[in-house]
Amino acid sequence: MPGIDPSVMCHKLSICAEARSVAQRKRKMGTDRKLAVETEVAKLLEARFIREVQYTTWLANVVMVKKPNGKWRMCTDYTNLNKACPKDAYPLPNIDRLVDGASGHKVLSFLDAYSGYNQIRMHPRDEEKTAFITDTANYCYRVMPFGLKNAGATYQRLMNKIFRHQLDRNMEVYVDDMVVKSEGITQHIADLSEVFQQLRKFDMWLNPEKCVFGVSGGKFLGFMLSARGIKANPDKCRAVIDMRSPQNLKEVQKLAERLTSLSRFLPCLAEIAKPIVDMVVYLCVSNEAISSVIVQENDEQWPVYFISRLLQEAETRYQLLEKVALGLVHAARRLCQYFQSHHVVVRTDCSIAKVLRKPELAGRMMAWSIELSEFDITFEARGPIKSQCLADFVNELQPKGHFISDLWTMHVDGSSNNQGCGAGIILEGPSGLILEQSLRFAFKTSNNQAEYEALLAGLRLAQEVGARRVVCWTDSKIVSEQVNDHFQVKDPNLLKYYHLFRNARSAFDEVQVKHTPREHNEHADQLARLASSSRKPGQLRTTLHLDLTTPSVKPLECMPVDEPQQTWMTEIMDYIELGKQPTEPSAARKLRAQAAGYSVVNGELYRRGFSTPLLKYIDSTQANYVLREIHEGICRSHSSGRTLAAKVLRAGYYWPTLRTDCAEFVKRCVQCQRHGNIIHASAEELHSISAPWPFALWGMDILGPFPLAKGQCKFLLVAIDYFTKWIEAEPLATITTGMVQKFLWKNIVTHFDIPYVIVTDNDLQFTEQKLNKFIQDLGIQHEFTSVELPQSNGQAEAANKVILTELKKRLGESKGAWAEELIEVLWAYRCTPQSSTKETPFRLTYGTEAMIPVEVGEPSFRRLHFDEACNDSSLRAEIDVVEEVHDKARIVADVCKQRMTKRFNTTLSKRCFKEGDLVWRVQGSARRNPREGKLAANWDGPFRICHSLDNGAYKLEELSGKVIPRTWNSTHLKAYFS
Repeated sequence: MPGIDPSVMCHKLSICAEARSVAQRKRKMGTDRKLAVETEVAKLLEARFIREVQYTTWLANVVMVKKPNGKWRMCTDYTNLNKACPKDAYPLPNIDRLVDGASGHKVLSFLDAYSGYNQIRMHPRDEEKTAFITDTANYCYRVMPFGLKNAGATYQRLMNKIFRHQLDRNMEVYVDDMVVKSEGITQHIADLSEVFQQLRKFDMWLNPEKCVFGVSGGKFLGFMLSARGIKANPDKCRAVIDMRSPQNLKEVQKLAERLTSLSRFLPCLAEIAKPIVDMVVYLCVSNEAISSVIVQENDEQWPVYFISRLLQEAETRYQLLEKVALGLVHAARRLCQYFQSHHVVVRTDCSIAKVLRKPELAGRMMAWSIELSEFDITFEARGPIKSQCLADFVNELQPKGHFISDLWTMHVDGSSNNQGCGAGIILEGPSGLILEQSLRFAFKTSNNQAEYEALLAGLRLAQEVGARRVVCWTDSKIVSEQVNDHFQVKDPNLLKYYHLFRNARSAFDEVQVKHTPREHNEHADQLARLASSSRKPGQLRTTLHLDLTTPSVKPLECMPVDEPQQTWMTEIMDYIELGKQPTEPSAARKLRAQAAGYSVVNGELYRRGFSTPLLKYIDSTQANYVLREIHEGICRSHSSGRTLAAKVLRAGYYWPTLRTDCAEFVKRCVQCQRHGNIIHASAEELHSISAPWPFALWGMDILGPFPLAKGQCKFLLVAIDYFTKWIEAEPLATITTGMVQKFLWKNIVTHFDIPYVIVTDNDLQFTEQKLNKFIQDLGIQHEFTSVELPQSNGQAEAANKVILTELKKRLGESKGAWAEELIEVLWAYRCTPQSSTKETPFRLTYGTEAMIPVEVGEPSFRRLHFDEACNDSSLRAEIDVVEEVHDKARIVADVCKQRMTKRFNTTLSKRCFKEGDLVWRVQGSARRNPREGKLAANWDGPFRICHSLDNGAYKLEELSGKVIPRTWNSTHLKAYFS
């Protein structure tokens, strides 16, 4: 079979360069499947679809799948090959649009290509990559086989190319499904003739057994098409037709959900789908759901589409106008094809039109207004409610209990002062019932203990009224974070309360504890303090005043009892001294073999060792003393866990978990953590910073001090553009906020427009409020680097390095002339191609290369053949294509960054933390006590992670709650073990 000309379409495999070829091992197969494979291979060889191949690097197994008629279909497992190929994002047609376009026509013809995929050739160099293995030989496809990732996209691309003049006019195509549509038989013959001419032109073959011509209806993309419109496929409705009637309330609720999804299939859709008829939208909202129905009016109303959905937790608190707007936005998103193709009339009695057109909108209403502005929407009063009843159906006729929430809301607060202690509880049920409880404690508590008592009392009250799901709001940050396992519980008394809460929570299906500001918990606070409440009209309230005589955590009365402790050596000593053995034979044999290596001397158990003849066997208490004495005692040596274990053995002691215990002991030693080696390996992957356009992103830094130069200058203020690498620098005598502001205005804003982002470090000159206000007034985003992490502003650091290196090479002995040489250094840099962009900063800025002095001393070609008129036109042409130069430079820079990132990440030692973790922070030289000198600790802390930012940056706070200013990178942090 000839098939499609390769010049028209052939399938190519785009395999990633770093992908490794995979040759699958041959799988075993049954006799019937082997015979089927041999038969299929013979057919493919006869049709010249495959050829034998040798020495292939890609090899796949065949998979036999039985068809409904009992025959076998041979497929190929291209899993590994597909993983190595990126997805071809060729756009496939919208199925709803195709079905709508094909419905309503009187005459239809359904076409099917004969082995459609196999009519497209594989590219010659990719044929051997499709190789598959059989019992006799290895074969590869000469045509496009089934199972390749991008085969469908290639086939759709071919269909669009062949029928580009017929699509949407008299034909609809979705991959290998084709339908020809006409209004009459005469027109249909002409349409088929046009289609056949295209098929003959491109040498594409059809399968006559599967083609149907000149029918009034048929199956297309899972839908039944006819002149009357769209109907559901009977095969897919079989489960619904045969479904038994609901037997209980739960099954009735499930049936209602299924009917909502089936509301798409409404009769007589073809007559109402004409684009000349307006689409009318009815909206309905309730406390729990939103719904909308689209109808068309032509003497009578015809329903087109019905959609609805439940509101999320936050959406249930929207105002009525916001819920109506959300319903319209949801309908526009779900049925975008209808809204874009028709004039839409929204009928509602809600004044949503006036609200959406207000210029002072903000927040989500503004976003929704902008989103709806692309459609042709008008608003009308609802009038008769004939179609409104369909939108109201789900919202107003909800099955009992279907949308009723069983979530109880509780507000608790505890109070402790000199006059006494107490707690206030407000419990609100889903039906509107409100219970208020005021508790007076007959015992003294701290503020945190009072908060825990209030929480536990609230849970007891909720359990008494039968609540299963509870959301508890408390204004105690410590309690809410501790019970949610965000903060570590260190207070022994609070730890008891914490375990009590864990036990009480197990009696509920769901308990959420959330923090709320004190001003939002005023009423519970009043109950806790004043044991009084105010009554709101229209609510059922019950206020209970109770006294709590004993705390929830009862102190245990303990008496010391001397009881022999069972340790790991008790069983061995009993066997050696008394001959006692376990009753189980296997355990007895194990004990006898184990005891052979032990001896008892003067009532003490010893183990025969290799480092010393006898090692004393000690229990956990003795082991703890030995570790503390060797590691922290008088002759202490804060060594590693492995060394500590060796010293314990040399001292003559042993227990089964010796090495593990030593490692854990050293890891939790505070002094070892505080004076541990500084970790130089990067803790976070390299995150490159890319500028979207020239002069949008600048990095600034201060370089110096230098030897005094002309004008008493000894500092250098440097700025560099992240895209073009253009450097601006100015020598200054002192660096003040005013100087930085003047430099920013004079050297950057007035020369290169207002930037989008400026990146600086945390020097005082950059952090003062005056400079930040100036930057904010210009609409510039000011980003600070992490403390002591100059890599965060690597571009500015690189600029400093270039300037400093060039100045050193130029000055020689005249170190004070650096200010005069600066302008020449900058000029040389701006005319030098950069390795990251392969272009000079001058060309990326002005669109052409600069004339350098050497071209004047020894005239270059453009100097000798200078034509002013021609030069002017060429310069304008260069400026016109400067965007192309920028795009190429961006691509080169991105490739360079990817290569650098890959190399950087090879030495990565990743360290991640979450909020609430305790960490050590590297103690830099600036924060060390100068009196300690070389004896200063390497790490400072511990600190608590209070906020986790992106790219390995964290906000820290002291254990007292004081927040540490600025962000710290994970490179300067390590975990704290207690």
